[in-house]
Amino acid sequence: MSAQPAPASAAPEPAPGPEPQTGGGEAAKHRALMLTGFGGYDKMKVQARRGADPGPGEVSVTVRACGLNFADVMARQGVYDRIPAAPPFCPGMECAGTVRALGDGVRDRQVGDKVMILARSGLWQEVVNVPVSRTFPMPEGMSFEEAAALLVNYITAYMILFDFGNLRPNQSVLIHMAAGGVGTAAIQLCKTVENVTIFGTASAPKHDLLKESGVAHPIDYRTMDYAEEIRKISPKGMMCRTLATVWNFFQCQRNFYLLLIPSPGVDIVLDPLGGSDTAKAFNLLKPMGKIIIYGVANLVTGQKKNLMAMAKTWWNQFSITALQILHQNKAVCGYHLGYMVEETELFRGVVTKLVNLYSQGKIKPKIDSVWPFDQVADAMRQMQEKKNVGKVILVPEAPKEEPKKAEN
Repeated sequence: MSAQPAPASAAPEPAPGPEPQTGGGEAAKHRALMLTGFGGYDKMKVQARRGADPGPGEVSVTVRACGLNFADVMARQGVYDRIPAAPPFCPGMECAGTVRALGDGVRDRQVGDKVMILARSGLWQEVVNVPVSRTFPMPEGMSFEEAAALLVNYITAYMILFDFGNLRPNQSVLIHMAAGGVGTAAIQLCKTVENVTIFGTASAPKHDLLKESGVAHPIDYRTMDYAEEIRKISPKGMMCRTLATVWNFFQCQRNFYLLLIPSPGVDIVLDPLGGSDTAKAFNLLKPMGKIIIYGVANLVTGQKKNLMAMAKTWWNQFSITALQILHQNKAVCGYHLGYMVEETELFRGVVTKLVNLYSQGKIKPKIDSVWPFDQVADAMRQMQEKKNVGKVILVPEAPKEEPKKAEN
């Protein structure tokens, strides 16, 4: 039985990584998490890799914390479409650490700077060399664990809600997987706008925490039809039921009244699920509503790739024509950070806004648990079985003291 993960606040400052090579001799080795093949948790291995000096325009960073994302779980199974190559390779889209060496031509970073890093992959290592453009300065007071939890989840949530969703006061939002990394980020960002009503799907044990964070209506997706619940809860939904009762009384229980009464719903849906859930979400939208699809989590049903689940998800995948959208007065958007990771200037503007919100105390990454590289299987299981509330973090070394159970 492996030890329970430690909360970020309980983890001591990790030991520095390998010293940079000063010339001559063989480059130092460091530890990295490698995906050795597609499949179950056992395909992730800690292996030694030989480092190198940073190239022109690059910085070398001692990694202190890494973010685990659902895309990494999908990559392990071989169902993520932005893997860099066939295994073996090092996953990891985000990390945080300290600059240890500068390549030629780097002027806007110094050795010792604390930075966050966003890349397509390759960041689950003790030491990484990356283009300086992929690094973002950490704000004052932010921990390495928080920094490793910021970029992927908060950039995604911000661009979905504000760039695509155009979130405004007095609107309503449905957030699926509301207790996950993107979900918790989206809840906090919704709270920066006045009078936004949040519906969030999550298992029942997480509902109290969701209410504390600002979700007005948590819905247990395992036991309830969330679409029907939203229609019941919505103010317009209550009006529909009252009018329907009156209508039924005078029209002898006819069934076509719903065609004459406006449907309740929400203004924005964040959809990481795919499959039949996308169609349900689209039908929940109010006029001028928007659904933003940013994942296909329904593809993942176990440790390994499930061909039946994949076939079912794709068979039920939502499809609509331009003419149908025209008649519905609704918008369907798609967001995939993996296809935009090279857009560093675009992201830099978003990160600047997020850092300002963090410095103002309006957002703060919620850390579910912290796991050493050696326990990556347990960390992935925590996320895949949807036990986490907030971000799951990986660190190169286990805490020196006996870790304590994480508290949400």
